[in-house]
Amino acid sequence: MKREKVNILDLIQILKALSEETRVRILNLLMHGGLCVGELEVLLNINQSNASRHLSTLKNASLITYEKNAQWIFYSINKDTFEKYSFIKELLEIELPKLNLYVKDKERLQEYKSSGKTCLDLKECNESD
Repeated sequence: MKREKVNILDLIQILKALSEETRVRILNLLMHGGLCVGELEVLLNINQSNASRHLSTLKNASLITYEKNAQWIFYSINKDTFEKYSFIKELLEIELPKLNLYVKDKERLQEYKSSGKTCLDLKECNESD
């Protein structure tokens, strides 16, 4: 297998992005499929401003990508970056399951997915609180 040349500045940006717990929690959830900002807000109990700020940092580090679908933007992991820097995937798949907070986040995600709710449902729930 041919290894790509690592750009040290890209790697520094990735490591900085991974240095904040909420951003790692976001990546932990996105490993299981794309989510919109509203879903991340509810699942991680953070406000829209914080979610957007963290998503921007992850996007700037090329850790996530996004796709616009009507009025929603869905975020997902950047598979190319995860392939190039395999330690990221190892961190998320091997180390995070050892930590209770990340296990609980994943459980909330599984409950949410099994509920059949969408971004719109979550936003309406938040507005009625």
